[in-house]
Amino acid sequence: MNSTNRTVVVTGLGATTPLGGDAASTWEALLAGRSGISLLEQEWAADLPVRIAGQIAVEPTEILPRPQARKLDRSAQFALIAAREAWQDAGFTGAAGEDNTVEPDRLGTVIASGIGGVTTLLDQYDVLKEKGVRRVSPHTVPMLMPNSPAANVGIELKARAGVHTPVSACASGAEAIGYAIEMIRTGRADVVVAGGTEAAIHPLPMVAFGNMMAMSKNNDDPQGASRPYDVDRNGFVMGEGSGVIVLESEEHAKARGARIYAEAVGQGISADSHHITQPDPSGSGIAAAVQNLLDQTGLKPSEIVHANAHATSTPQGDIGELKALRKVLGDDLDHVAVSATKSMTGHLLGGAGGVETVATVLALKNRIAPPTINIENLDPEADADIVRGEPRALPEGTIAALNDSFGFGGHNVVLAFRSV
Repeated sequence: MNSTNRTVVVTGLGATTPLGGDAASTWEALLAGRSGISLLEQEWAADLPVRIAGQIAVEPTEILPRPQARKLDRSAQFALIAAREAWQDAGFTGAAGEDNTVEPDRLGTVIASGIGGVTTLLDQYDVLKEKGVRRVSPHTVPMLMPNSPAANVGIELKARAGVHTPVSACASGAEAIGYAIEMIRTGRADVVVAGGTEAAIHPLPMVAFGNMMAMSKNNDDPQGASRPYDVDRNGFVMGEGSGVIVLESEEHAKARGARIYAEAVGQGISADSHHITQPDPSGSGIAAAVQNLLDQTGLKPSEIVHANAHATSTPQGDIGELKALRKVLGDDLDHVAVSATKSMTGHLLGGAGGVETVATVLALKNRIAPPTINIENLDPEADADIVRGEPRALPEGTIAALNDSFGFGGHNVVLAFRSV
């Protein structure tokens, strides 16, 4: 098992998002161009400057038993639901070692969160202040740990090849999937459950992001607020949820007769080292990540026909990403159908890379790219083929797609997948 160049494939998909409680309903909503953004009706949101968000479509308490849910932060609840779906979708019928298809020592978990158990931390601090020390939950620390989602999924599935939690802000979910690919490629594991999760719709994060002028304040038009590439875009809309995939060595997947969605070609990673929140305006860091991906994997720009862009709906970020892609791909970018699915889901922060990977893989599998909604006046600087209005059919033959994720701190991660 010491091979360093094994082919990695995707065999399972799971998600719980503002658009649906599973991957299928989320995908259906993406193709239909439906928005999952709504007005926050909770009492605590009444006086906030930003009162819109992409709230989860199906509450985890409708799925998880109450005793289990009470011991999990909301982010871990999302991850467990998405991971269970992905695991079952991959054809596994029990935890590792139980159905004789994967051994515990050959199964890993990499599930990221950009912020971790922030709602647990803040809520339990309120309990401490208002009700005293005896009322603070003894489960607080295991719930608020950023590695809690990965650990709980790992425990349930009996994953012993390694349980990891990369934390790189809004690039976390994509970095988790990239790490998982390398775990399999280098022989550390045969199967890895990977993705991202986030649950930060809470007064403090909402106010903090709002005061940074990073979020849209279009409270009167929730569904139209997230508008990547539109000239009037004015910030992202926060979302919540999780996207998880099952990655597997091709040899292992074929040996057990698994359905294969796509090949996970690899990742490209770089850092801007420019500013804690602002991307490098030259786009050089993003371009470096894309070039690194091409160099490491041998993927040809002419193979790439689709990109699920990071495109959060910020004035600087949307165009900078396209400029970086143009710098590396050149004229080949003209035949890349670019989708910005955050226009519908909102920005799931550390969960974005996971959910958008699910969308990218389904786009390849079904050969159709979802639209970007809310573009009324396309920014003239958006120098790319943006999918607008209706879904776009993708070509026949062997094709590839990119999934871009970038985060505060200058983290850049670009994932590539290829049709099978």
